[in-house]
Amino acid sequence: MARPAARDLTERELEVMHIFWSKGEATAAEARDRLAESGLDRTYTTIANLVRGLHEKGFLEQLNDERPFVYRASRTYEEVSGRLLGDLVQRVFRGSRAQVLCRLVGDRKLSAEERLVLERILKEQGR
Repeated sequence: MARPAARDLTERELEVMHIFWSKGEATAAEARDRLAESGLDRTYTTIANLVRGLHEKGFLEQLNDERPFVYRASRTYEEVSGRLLGDLVQRVFRGSRAQVLCRLVGDRKLSAEERLVLERILKEQGR
């Protein structure tokens, strides 16, 4: 019996998803070219298989019926990153956001920009 499709994204699938989140619509060949431009040189076959798998998992939707197939993300970056982060918080930190914050800001000095972002978030949460 075949194993059900994984709900989570592999590292390579996530690389491909970043292309669709930034570019919008693309073919597998265009996604491969974009990855190559960013220094991730993968074969066309590898990217085509990843795109097909992402489509089967419901992360990409196919926009046409003729080749080359054009795809776009069917799940937003915010949706996927939020779920992945929530899963990480649950599995690694047992749901403790305080532990996550301590780990994020306790290991190194915050940059001025990071400090401003954190202060803005805290002010917004205090309202």
